[in-house]
Amino acid sequence: MKRFGFYGLFFVLIVVGAFLIAGCAGQQNKPAGESNVIKIGFAAPLSGSQAEMGTYLKNGALMAIDKINAKGGINGKKLELVAMDDKADPKEAVSVAQKFAADPSIVAVIGHLNSGASIPASAIYHQAGLVMVSPSSTNPKLTEQGFNNVFRVCTTDAMQGPFAAKFVKDKLKKDTAVVLDDKTAYGQGLADEFAKAFQADGGKVLMREGINQGDKDFTALLTKIKSVNPQVIYFGGMYPEAGQMVKQMKSLGMNKIDFVSGDGVEDPAFIKIAGADANGTYASNVGPAIEKVPGSKEFIDEYTKKFGNPPGPYALFGYDAALAVITALEKAPKPDRADVLKVMPTVSFEGMLGKTSFDSKGDTTNKILTMFVVKDEKWQPVD
Repeated sequence: MKRFGFYGLFFVLIVVGAFLIAGCAGQQNKPAGESNVIKIGFAAPLSGSQAEMGTYLKNGALMAIDKINAKGGINGKKLELVAMDDKADPKEAVSVAQKFAADPSIVAVIGHLNSGASIPASAIYHQAGLVMVSPSSTNPKLTEQGFNNVFRVCTTDAMQGPFAAKFVKDKLKKDTAVVLDDKTAYGQGLADEFAKAFQADGGKVLMREGINQGDKDFTALLTKIKSVNPQVIYFGGMYPEAGQMVKQMKSLGMNKIDFVSGDGVEDPAFIKIAGADANGTYASNVGPAIEKVPGSKEFIDEYTKKFGNPPGPYALFGYDAALAVITALEKAPKPDRADVLKVMPTVSFEGMLGKTSFDSKGDTTNKILTMFVVKDEKWQPVD
């Protein structure tokens, strides 16, 4: 070693370093289409109060991807889901979108959960020519921007709001309501659609108020609502706030006022928060009851075995959003952004939500809506 000397060792290190740098540069410059892996982005809240719903979406997408990988992938290439946490925050969603857009190996994105995240993120994906398929963003504005890269497998609040209004008027036989929202693109949009349809059908909105996501104490607001004596409270928002609200309604003796909401509340996590007070609560969803889906038993069993707990309703939406991307990749001449974008409008498949294809705006042609009620501390479809 002494005879080899310092300069000999230095020379060896330079040569080895040059080979390593060349190898890394070769990997970086390798076109995405030549890789043995096809990467699909995923974005949803994976931390914070809405993480449970985001995790259902991610797990559903993983099930679809694992199934195609078990069959050998697409043309011998395995699929990989690259998941990022947008924290249900519009600014964080834009940051995630920028990261995906800047990574040429990402050929499409499944996301986001919230309309307030999807709408600003969609502009970033559009600039990058990157397909996004939202599993669950229901605000109509998402697909009204004229972007050719935006798709969703759920129907919109332009249908969900009137659906709930008709249920309240025709099934519950209620004529007066207080309408609340959480001031997000999703919650406010859904509440607007409900209020518009409810009033058009002869219903009366006694009060319209907003809350903030993260609020926990609604006592003052509910006391104010109690004074106007509505038959129904309709809430456009998510399950963390709805769960606390329903508990506090019961403690204030507002037992005769029905609580009705949308797909942001129809989740097992709502019942965990509200407990027995959740019984009698209504919520619509922009899809079928999982128990009534053909093949659902196998899906539920497989999900439970894989992830250790039964699937929430949004697992189906994550699965079908992934299936939309997979179908496009199977049709595309090359697994790159340009070809996926080219074939995406022609995608048609039979998924867990039923038969799905897309109209000229990117909205699903599958317009399933279901009303649920909590009975025995479990969400059940209304007959």
